[in-house]
Amino acid sequence: MLPNTITEYLATPSIDLYADDAVVTDDGKTYRGRDEIRDWLGRAAGEYTYTTELIGTRQVDANTWVAVNHLEGNFPGGTVDLQFTFTLDDDLITRLVIAP
Repeated sequence: MLPNTITEYLATPSIDLYADDAVVTDDGKTYRGRDEIRDWLGRAAGEYTYTTELIGTRQVDANTWVAVNHLEGNFPGGTVDLQFTFTLDDDLITRLVIAP
C-alpha cells in the first residue's frame, strides 16, 4: 500500500507535496527546489495529453516506494510504462525519479 502522499500525487501532482529542498529527475533532467519543480510541473502538465494507469507498486525501503504507471497519449511512441521512484521524509517528497 502506498503512503497517502504518493496516492495524492498520482491523482493530482501538487507542489505542496514536495519538501523545500526536493529533487526531481525526469527525462534526463534534474530539478532542484520548489521553484524549479513548480516550473517543471507546469510544463509537464501541458506538454502532452495522455491517460495513466497504475499497474504496480513496491516498497524499496522504509522511505522509498516505486509506482509503475502505464501511459498512453500523443507523446512520441504513444505508450510507455514509467517507474516513479519516490523518497519521502515527514510525509513530503524529497526525491522523485521518473524513468522507463
